[in-house]
Amino acid sequence: MGAVTDDEVIRKRLLIDGDGAGDDRRINVLLKSFTKWCNSPGSPEEGFTQYQRMLGTLAQCEFSMGKTLMVYDMNLREMENYEKIYTDIEQNITSAHEKITECKKEILRAKRIRKNRQEYDALAKVIQQHPDRHETLKQLEALDKELQQLSHIKENVDAKLELRKKQFHVLLSTIQELQQTLENDEKSDNDDNNHESPAENGE
Repeated sequence: MGAVTDDEVIRKRLLIDGDGAGDDRRINVLLKSFTKWCNSPGSPEEGFTQYQRMLGTLAQCEFSMGKTLMVYDMNLREMENYEKIYTDIEQNITSAHEKITECKKEILRAKRIRKNRQEYDALAKVIQQHPDRHETLKQLEALDKELQQLSHIKENVDAKLELRKKQFHVLLSTIQELQQTLENDEKSDNDDNNHESPAENGE
């Protein structure tokens, strides 16, 4: 036979001893009485009386055992009920955790939406401070015209500057030629004076 567990021993003892009201002792007494009754040489009246007592004791034991079985069945049903309640509580806890997680996600989404709206409002205020597209295009066209005018003016100034450079170059060339001519004339005069001086000395 396998080893008997403590739960089985307690269960069997409860079935025998009932709710602790001495059924175990009653059974021991009943066994002793039954042995004594079987071996007793007494009169039939005494044997019948003893028999009635054993039946009464046996009925008490059976009643206690039946009550114990009912309590045991009730405890089993209570355990099943508690297990069901425990399972329901676990499911509720899991569902609550899921709802909390979903609520946290909703809070994060709401915060992100709020932040985006604040950024959109800030951008809208910045955009409102600037002119609209039509006004901007008009300003760009005006700036483009002004730029074209400035470009023409620059071209005219560049052309005049180039003309002045050429005129200045011609002027410098003319001055150099004139200076060279003057130097040549002065040298020529000096040469003429040198030729005339010996003749005057001879006279």
